[in-house]
Amino acid sequence: MASHIVGYPRMGPKRELKFALESFWDGKSSADDLQKVAAELRSSIWKQMADAGIKYIPSNTFSYYDQVLDTTAMVGAVPERYNYTGGEIGFDIYFSMARGNASVPAMEMTKWFDTNYHFIVPELGPHTKFSYSSRKAVSEYKEAKALGIETIPILIGPVTYLLLSKPSRGAEKSFSPLSLLESILPIYKEVIAELKAAGATWIQFDEPTLVMDLQSHQLEAFTKAYSELESSLDGLDVFIETYFADIPAEAYKTVTALKGVRGFGFDLVRGTQTLDLIKTAGFPAGKYLFAGVVDGRNIWANDLASSLSILVGLEAIVGKDKLVVSTSCSLMHTAVDLVNETKLDSEIKSWLAFAAQKVVEVNALAKALAGEKDEGFFSANAAAQSSRKSSPRVTNEEVQRDAAALKGSDHRRPTNVSARLDAQQKKLNLPILPTTTIGSFPQTMDLRRVRREYKANKISEEEYVKAIKEEISKVVKLQEEFDIDVLVHGEPERNDMVEYFGEQLSGFAFTVNGWVQSYGSRCVKPPIIYGDVSRPKAMTVFWSKTAQSMTSRPMKGMLTGPVTILNWSFVRNDQPRSETCYQIALAIKKEVEDLEAAGIQVIQIDEAALREGLPLRKSEQAFYLDWAVHSFRITNCGVHDTTQIHTHMCYSNFNDIIHSIIDMDADVITIENSRSDEKLLSVFREGVKYGAGIGPGVYDIHSPRIPSTEEIADRINKMLAVLETNILWVNPDCGLKTRKYGEVKPALSNMVAAAKLLRSQLAGAK
Repeated sequence: MASHIVGYPRMGPKRELKFALESFWDGKSSADDLQKVAAELRSSIWKQMADAGIKYIPSNTFSYYDQVLDTTAMVGAVPERYNYTGGEIGFDIYFSMARGNASVPAMEMTKWFDTNYHFIVPELGPHTKFSYSSRKAVSEYKEAKALGIETIPILIGPVTYLLLSKPSRGAEKSFSPLSLLESILPIYKEVIAELKAAGATWIQFDEPTLVMDLQSHQLEAFTKAYSELESSLDGLDVFIETYFADIPAEAYKTVTALKGVRGFGFDLVRGTQTLDLIKTAGFPAGKYLFAGVVDGRNIWANDLASSLSILVGLEAIVGKDKLVVSTSCSLMHTAVDLVNETKLDSEIKSWLAFAAQKVVEVNALAKALAGEKDEGFFSANAAAQSSRKSSPRVTNEEVQRDAAALKGSDHRRPTNVSARLDAQQKKLNLPILPTTTIGSFPQTMDLRRVRREYKANKISEEEYVKAIKEEISKVVKLQEEFDIDVLVHGEPERNDMVEYFGEQLSGFAFTVNGWVQSYGSRCVKPPIIYGDVSRPKAMTVFWSKTAQSMTSRPMKGMLTGPVTILNWSFVRNDQPRSETCYQIALAIKKEVEDLEAAGIQVIQIDEAALREGLPLRKSEQAFYLDWAVHSFRITNCGVHDTTQIHTHMCYSNFNDIIHSIIDMDADVITIENSRSDEKLLSVFREGVKYGAGIGPGVYDIHSPRIPSTEEIADRINKMLAVLETNILWVNPDCGLKTRKYGEVKPALSNMVAAAKLLRSQLAGAK
């Protein structure tokens, strides 16, 4: 019985790639140094899977930024502004597309389906000329082969690539990138020919858009694409991989009928209805089923007995020699290796499986199907499953009662937003186009060292508090010098916006090296929600009061919202996500009310990940938005009208949920706008009325590029064309923690100057 891994984490167990990338970007190391680190990581990953007994080992899953950008490089679809003149695309062009440079901005970045991973959105137009411009897929296959390891090269399929693309600047709004299918297929044929010549016997095409609600012409594009590729694929075994949701019946019918395709991979963890589809609609004879029964998106140990039962049932349908045990999706969405967690509670640790352990689970299931069941391994797994179900640390009856009592109310503030804004303005006395930032300021090496030494008990609490207060004072003075209107304390006490709160809430566990890539070199360490959630004590009040005491200007209290804490954590899978979210909402509600009692007049409750959690299928979206928006309202339903509630969202497509955003009933929302070519503003141009305060980001903080005053003023003017002056705020796209002060200072100075310029122009026009 064969085993397969869809993909694997690429950062390394100790974030080796992150540090190599940042060293290269800072000019401290060479391209050769970066490539050496990357080669060592790839070699280690391939050998690990080979040693574990995996038959179908993936290659070309490694990336210096993201796999969609890799595909953009492969097909040579470089926007004109980067001055690409042909040939093999190197790091200069590649990273300029990802991060921008001194003269041009980066390409748009958005979420990869419903995950916290991001990708660079391809920009395609009617005049886009494709060319084979990156041989990464072939070179990595050869690299593994030289190590004696046969791999399956993985390519993002041509239809998914086009469906994830957007019209380039200057293209007609009606232009469809899918119309370029005939133009892009010759590049795929070249790649396939080189892989075949290099000795590849299998190729995996990732086509995850098949799980979306596709129109008939989009489904027809899959048939057309693989019919066109059929002759090129002759002599190769090819399979189509899907993940993240159930595959709709029409898409299942389409994909299983594709020409030249030998197998199909399905997510059977999030796609439980796909299992029924295979049983009722049947499975094509002689084809391979790559059964994704091991969860690639969470860190809980697989219920091996349950998975084995599913696999035995599938074996009866597809045949013993055609069933391949697989992960539900790439393991890049999980942490790397549980072995590195020496401080994790032993009972909780027994409930978990990171990427390395999931590889072992996949192979154990494959061997069990082949009649080589490891009884000891299965027995230990069953004991861990039983321990988790019966552990008293999982359940808190008081929390469950409080959450159950939420039913029957929509938890709206009693006064409408217009009246609240009037009351808040009388108290805050802000100018038109008020300026603010999103929360965090640069996390310097010294600041990180202070937190690290405090956690390691190398400095006292008194020394730690003194150092953090000094950092807050520096940030407050800097904002006052720039004349920013509503200040933040910069979050120097926080390494991560979710981890910080999870550490102070019950029901959470934490790792030391449980890092997961978010984009580029950016890694996050998601907390693990293993039990019922409550707030034992105040979490942010001390720091917010301290910061407010340093200035007469309004100081925002900074919180992470319940939906974002949920979506950016590894969440327990033994109860509905909505129930866990309500528990978190009640905990944050207590913190909001304590902040208000402490004199904090502006409180920001970030919901950066609300859109991210939106189910991929439209039929499931209304239910999610109902409980997600309700959870946010729970957090602030008890505050006075004069307390201004902000929220923040970033790097997703918000246009399709704008009415749910309005329904959140926040007083002010700051939202990503600049990197997505001001896509958000189109909603308001099309007539959506928004009465609350809104701050579409005026510059992209994920790029080192510093925008000019004139550029920012131009962005604000575009906003004023569709938004009322009295509701518009001026702010960056997101928090500033990933930037350096040398970038932040001039950018903020230019931002405030632009706001003042527009205020003067508006005053003069009266």
